[in-house]
Amino acid sequence: MPANPLRGFAVDRAQIHRIGHDLQRPECILAEPDGTLWSADARGGVMRIAPDGTQRFIGQRADARFGSAAAGSSAELEHKFTTGTLPNGLAFAANGDILISNFGTDRLEVMTRGGDTRVLYDTIDGRPIGKVNFVLRDSKDRIWITVSTRVNPWTQAAASRVQDGCIAVVERGVLRVVAEGFFFTNEIRLDAREEWLYIVETTGPHISRMRVVEGAQGVALTDREVFGPAHLGGYPDGIAFDAFGNLWCTLVMVDQLIALTPEGERLLLLDDGNPQASQALLAHMAAGTVTAEAMLAARGTLAPWMASVTFGGPDLRTVYIGSLMGTSIPYFRSPVAGLPMVHWK
Repeated sequence: MPANPLRGFAVDRAQIHRIGHDLQRPECILAEPDGTLWSADARGGVMRIAPDGTQRFIGQRADARFGSAAAGSSAELEHKFTTGTLPNGLAFAANGDILISNFGTDRLEVMTRGGDTRVLYDTIDGRPIGKVNFVLRDSKDRIWITVSTRVNPWTQAAASRVQDGCIAVVERGVLRVVAEGFFFTNEIRLDAREEWLYIVETTGPHISRMRVVEGAQGVALTDREVFGPAHLGGYPDGIAFDAFGNLWCTLVMVDQLIALTPEGERLLLLDDGNPQASQALLAHMAAGTVTAEAMLAARGTLAPWMASVTFGGPDLRTVYIGSLMGTSIPYFRSPVAGLPMVHWK
């Protein structure tokens, strides 16, 4: 077994660059082989950033309620992140359209690259879909989504560790739940062979995984287990595999970038958090007394409320960091390439 390229690696802050400007909640980022980036945008759409840095907002309309990138009070936090349209997770459909899990409208949507949008699903089994968080397409053209909670506002679920998150899949034109009972389900990723689905449970705070089983009645998930530490030291949010098999993960609010080795060992790659505020947040988390004020105090400066990690560049060794409160996208070079996503081919 070759040596893990992440052992001994730490992100050099002096080698971090930025792309994009005046972005609004660039939570999720899609990268294409030609260097084009697509970033979720809280104004109701996506920002297309060309390889030369020029950018264009694509959406049906701009929403003035998301005109400010910063939330300065608990009331502003509640308003900014719980009302109106809020594109969150993104994935490319097979034809190049953009699948959007809209955390504000509680819908799975699809948008053409020109901005025409339609709703794919807003219910599951006749019930409102809930806080649809993330969307992922696999090599068999199935669409996987995560629902963080059905509690509204979702901030109550995050503060009280409600365990009502679920995973659903669109297969043969039908959306159905395949696993449930998660602590605020967030991003999901399949491993290189699509044998295991890795699941962020943000308020777990840990990552779970389940075996993907093909059956006559459709795909199923079994053998649920926690992967890596049972407590990751913060709220996990976004994940991505590299080609070696390491699972990179952002810890939102404490603003750390970590990786879990194939054996489940936690490696710290970048710490941009406020030590005192992070410690206070972790204490609140342990006591079950998380408040908006504690969350607002905990943030870094590179990508405030670090939320996602995306591999891009022609060699898949450029790492982009998405965030909930940033206005640009920091990026740096990795010692190992990312695992190509299905659209890369």
